[in-house]
Amino acid sequence: MGGAQRAPKSAGGDLKSGNVDMTLVKPETVGFSAEGMERLHTLMENAVKNQQVAGVVTILARHGKVVDYRTYGMRNIEKHEEMTKDTIFRDYSMTKVVTAVAMMKLYEQGKWMPSDPIAKYIPEFAHLKVYAGTDASGKVQLEDPAHAPTMAELMTHTAGFTYGIFGSTPVDQMVKDAHLFESKDLHEFVTKLGGIPLSYQPGTKWVYSLSMDIQGYIVEKLSGKTLPEFYRDEIFKPLGMKDAGFFVPEDKWSRFATVYFVEPNGGLSDHGAANVNRRDFAHEPTMASGGGGMVSTAEDYFRFAEMLSRGGELNGARLLSPSSVRLMSANHLSDKLLTGEFSIGAQRMRPGFGYGYNCAVVFDPGAANLPEGKGTFFWDGAAGTWFWIDPTNDVVFVGMIQRMGGGPNTENLQYESRGVVYGALVEPGK
Repeated sequence: MGGAQRAPKSAGGDLKSGNVDMTLVKPETVGFSAEGMERLHTLMENAVKNQQVAGVVTILARHGKVVDYRTYGMRNIEKHEEMTKDTIFRDYSMTKVVTAVAMMKLYEQGKWMPSDPIAKYIPEFAHLKVYAGTDASGKVQLEDPAHAPTMAELMTHTAGFTYGIFGSTPVDQMVKDAHLFESKDLHEFVTKLGGIPLSYQPGTKWVYSLSMDIQGYIVEKLSGKTLPEFYRDEIFKPLGMKDAGFFVPEDKWSRFATVYFVEPNGGLSDHGAANVNRRDFAHEPTMASGGGGMVSTAEDYFRFAEMLSRGGELNGARLLSPSSVRLMSANHLSDKLLTGEFSIGAQRMRPGFGYGYNCAVVFDPGAANLPEGKGTFFWDGAAGTWFWIDPTNDVVFVGMIQRMGGGPNTENLQYESRGVVYGALVEPGK
């Protein structure tokens, strides 16, 4: 990972405890221009004004000090509820990075190795076959894997699994037909998945997949706790993530943001909300999704991201060692997978832009044509949430919206915010 991990320190407060202080500091004190911050505000305000999003919460920090923390627009347009800092969001795939931390905690305990076959922990995967096309009659052909898919491949979307919803192969259809997310628990989930062939030979492609949900089962099996219990005890409580979880309790439901959808002719609608969620969030699920089931406030997720930025420590509690954070946030894809052929949403694997353990990594910003520092790692969520951690420039950013879908006139706030933030960074690398 580019840039050295800094020693634990707080955001403008007690340097010894490592506690987060959300008190704002003047941008100039940490190398940002005040004028540049106004451009960030204008970007978010215009997204709301132009009905590209209902509302936004953003947090920007540098050197552990919070430079900007603002809300924009509404969390519920129909009820005229303004966006607030304590609004709870569906994190969707930003859950994946939290699952990586859970896995790395178990890695530090010696409970798995990257070179291990996945079947060592999931015997149901011991006899997986690989899809090899169809014959003249349309019958699916299968072959043996060239090697058993490994834990490292599971952590990098290269093991052979798929999501089923982004492709059109017979394996994608098998995954859809299995109704995996209707399983009663994660053991039933992996048992069903063990009867479906891999969609490609392990290590030969990068395909966005169910890998992090599989990891969720491994976390449960190796820890002896349910996934929500492990997250709560080992991650949320130590970091002070007080509203994070896999469901929203009744007394917090009024703070839960509405998901909006981009209409074909512009504007936003909440009409598809019932169809997009795999489940409601009123109760803790019996099958928690390590790939997309988490909810949190922006500040909750900022605490998580800040912990990673500080090399695994926050609030006086160390979740990971700096070396584990470096391993997790290093690119693990070979050059043959970085050709631009493989992508999901706005994230395209290409020269300079790879993938670590459950997160994207910018290991050569110039080659990737991006403004952030070397070693920046990040991910996003299906409803538009996004974050990044830049160890070279010591920057952490979290942005939260709730919008599904997009179109040619829909702002890509994730990448537009990068341009604005780094345009405001007048003292980079210090």
